[in-house]
Amino acid sequence: MKAITIKNYGGPEVLEVAEVVMPGITAPTQVLVRVRASSVNPLDCQVRRGDYASQFELPIVTGHDVSGEVIAVGAAVKKWLPGDKVYYSPRFGGPGSYAEYHLTDEATLSRIPHNLSYEEAAAIPLTGGTVWEMLVTRAQLKKGDSVLIPGGAGGVGTLAIQLAKSLGAFVYTTGQDVLHAPLQQLGADVIIDHHHKDYIQEILAYTKGKGVDVIIDTIGGNTLSEAPLALAEYGRVVTLVDIPQPQNLIRAWEKNATYHFVFTRQSRDELQPISRLIESGAIKPVIDSIYPFHQVRQAHERIEDTKRARPLFGKIILSM
Repeated sequence: MKAITIKNYGGPEVLEVAEVVMPGITAPTQVLVRVRASSVNPLDCQVRRGDYASQFELPIVTGHDVSGEVIAVGAAVKKWLPGDKVYYSPRFGGPGSYAEYHLTDEATLSRIPHNLSYEEAAAIPLTGGTVWEMLVTRAQLKKGDSVLIPGGAGGVGTLAIQLAKSLGAFVYTTGQDVLHAPLQQLGADVIIDHHHKDYIQEILAYTKGKGVDVIIDTIGGNTLSEAPLALAEYGRVVTLVDIPQPQNLIRAWEKNATYHFVFTRQSRDELQPISRLIESGAIKPVIDSIYPFHQVRQAHERIEDTKRARPLFGKIILSM
């Protein structure tokens, strides 16, 4: 089968389409899936660069979203049959989704919502589990809360805005002027152009000095140290970004803030409620662009480009 391999760590140029051995079922609970679409996540780029070299052995097939159909099942698998349309996130550290076929355990599988295409479904698994973990499990966001989601146009941000609105929260986000209309359509109540305005001062003005109840950090940098300035007393900050430099959290202490650190989540249990919200129409995948399998380098360049002619909005999809 064809797969996108990484033989050496580096930039997008290390991604190569190659012939590899097709996996076969060796355990009774395994399921073999024909991959129809995947997506490009920041985590994929981190793996490609070698950020997690201690957890992988070269060569690597990366990728953390599978959308496809079951083609074979192990002897103990009863719930799934060949032809079933499924989506899921592969186990971190194992073979990834940038391949024509993927072998997984039945416990990872969820059924693709009836109103999604393969490409739309590929935008959901890793991001969906992560967003549910951040907003529901950690932040315990509820009706009437206010939440700031910096960088609302990204893959996590576009889904987080929709989930927050479905939970009854008032949503603030940041984004360029050109993105204000689409962000508003997703449910954002207030959009701040952080290129021209100080988002902290804007939040304090909108909330009359109170600040927001929850801040979701998908940006990194100094967000953890700056966030308390826009946070309400006893507020919650949830981040999925690693911390490359020390952060001064004295303001967090003054606010009695609670911090939660989340590694991207690969959980079927957290994907199931997202699936129900998709089927009800409360949430929809947002797709920035779709690249064919062999243009994976261009797809990675798109997500990492800091001088894009067209702003990134939603997920980048790889069509198999």
